[in-house]
Amino acid sequence: MQDTLVIIPTYNEKENIELIIRKTFSQHKAFDILVVDDSSPDGTANIVKELQKEFPKSLFLEIRKEKNGLGAAYIHGFKWAIAKKYDYIIEMDADFSHDPKDLERLYDACVKEGADLSIGSRYSKGVNVVNWPMKRVLLSYFASKYVKFITGISINDTTAGFVCYKRNVLETIKLDKIRFVGYAFQIEMKFKAWKHGFNIKEVSVIFTDRTLGESKMSKTIITEAIFGIISMRFKGLPK
Repeated sequence: MQDTLVIIPTYNEKENIELIIRKTFSQHKAFDILVVDDSSPDGTANIVKELQKEFPKSLFLEIRKEKNGLGAAYIHGFKWAIAKKYDYIIEMDADFSHDPKDLERLYDACVKEGADLSIGSRYSKGVNVVNWPMKRVLLSYFASKYVKFITGISINDTTAGFVCYKRNVLETIKLDKIRFVGYAFQIEMKFKAWKHGFNIKEVSVIFTDRTLGESKMSKTIITEAIFGIISMRFKGLPK
């Protein structure tokens, strides 16, 4: 067992899952991987099961019965990681929008630079996004600006999904009280960590849009983020 677990949530990622697993295991630092699959009808979980024969001590699979949101998948993974006593837990997408080469940089920000939470940030040094249509770049960029303005949080990329947590951050945040499931889930987790006073560091990364498979972005997810942040700011959130 390694000290760090990379959680990869999946739904219909058969084109990407083997590649992302092998790329993660090929890094200089050793990581364990937990795939949390929402019963993908395309057989994603079966690919992971085959790979487990090759990586029996470092690749794990949890299959959830239904698809009910990215946030719920991550919370499932977070609870699994806490129970297994991993020191560091990293969330990462399966579609190569997050480069596995940056995993160690996020890890080092916590281990060597004293961060409790490190964020693979697209916007800490300009706009580092590749292959996104301009409409989506602007939506994402101004969403983070909007969150920063509404909440006062000192983070440039609040919707980032490439994040390393020290275990005690996840143990402190009451995971069962997380409200949101999409874009707003990422914001809520950072907001709560910030409210608890944890040390947060942004690590500049280049985000590259997927080339295989289909995006899971929807109008519902965006609406949740827009109106959820107002609720978070003015109604408050339980710590």
